Amino acid sequence: MATIETIYLGELRTENEHFQSGNKVITDAPVDNRGKGEFFSPTDLLATALGSCIMTIMGIKARDNDIDIDGTKVEVTKIMASDPRRVAEVIVEFHFPKKNYSEEEKQIVESVAGTSPVPLSLHPDLIQTIKFNW
Repeated sequence: MATIETIYLGELRTENEHFQSGNKVITDAPVDNRGKGEFFSPTDLLATALGSCIMTIMGIKARDNDIDIDGTKVEVTKIMASDPRRVAEVIVEFHFPKKNYSEEEKQIVESVAGTSPVPLSLHPDLIQTIKFNW
């Protein structure tokens, strides 16, 4: 059974429904590629998935080790390349709350950053830059 259904709405816009939850996400082509840029672009979602997946696996590791990372923010920067047009680099920068983490706790959380499904599924030519701000 399919996981997601995508319907093309015209004007370079899609509506994507996640079957299990019923949640929907709309995408637009970015303005620099003839779109309206009113919603996430597909490449924005790729970059978002990378940051979110890393945050999730760090959350699992933190929870398993009784480390409180609630409130951690991640800023994701997508850098495009051309010829062919593609995502060349994604910079994922984590900002942890000021909770006096020990060096061991930091190492435990950071150790899993590149081991989740999205980072491991992306093409090796895509540069994944991960930064930690404690």
